[in-house]
Amino acid sequence: MATVMTKALGTSLPPLPASKRSAARAALIDLSDSSRHMLSECFRQFGIETVLMTGDAPARLKKEKFDACVVPLNQEVQPVMETVRTSPSNGRMVIYGLGGSAQDAMRFSKYGINAVFREPLERQAALKLVRATQMLVLHEFRRYVRIPVITEVSVVTPDNRRLTATSRELSAGGMSMTCAEEVQPGSAVEISFALLTLPRIWVRGNVTWRKGKHFGVRFDASDQRRLRVKEWVEAYLES
Repeated sequence: MATVMTKALGTSLPPLPASKRSAARAALIDLSDSSRHMLSECFRQFGIETVLMTGDAPARLKKEKFDACVVPLNQEVQPVMETVRTSPSNGRMVIYGLGGSAQDAMRFSKYGINAVFREPLERQAALKLVRATQMLVLHEFRRYVRIPVITEVSVVTPDNRRLTATSRELSAGGMSMTCAEEVQPGSAVEISFALLTLPRIWVRGNVTWRKGKHFGVRFDASDQRRLRVKEWVEAYLES
């Protein structure tokens, strides 16, 4: 009887679900031990698993799926960024830079660096940056409609001044950026920029806020060129 009951119970149990990757993964590429330990702890707090990589990074990134990577901003990392952005499975991963100046980040802007950890690394600053970008890494797009991205932006003011700014976040409706020169809230501007698969685009907008060197531009709803930005943002989030 026991054998029959055991067999009956066995046949009535549903099959075990197929296992799947439970956490997002971030590759830590060619980082020092101290940086790796601190960033591993920061990502872990937000449910993001970290994987250490050294010289084999390009080969692994061609074969394995990752949601983010952290790379030092030096010349040696260019092949890694090239591999990431040309990879069918990793082309849209979040790229964090580590160290370097704003100029260093801009030098790699064609690869669409999303955010930069400043050196020397400070735990609270690192946690703040991971917290600000975690939803993009975890693919929680309904809760994250802004894409952090660093690229050069040309800004033309009403008095025909041409300023150079650095983007911070992009959405379908506008962009925040950093510029050393003064831009007053309420100003009508025209900005231009290029992003990965988005060729250089020009779009009108209005400065809606400024805080220190940071300011935000809301795209002009009557400017149809903004639709190209909207399409790019939607494609980025869906890929």
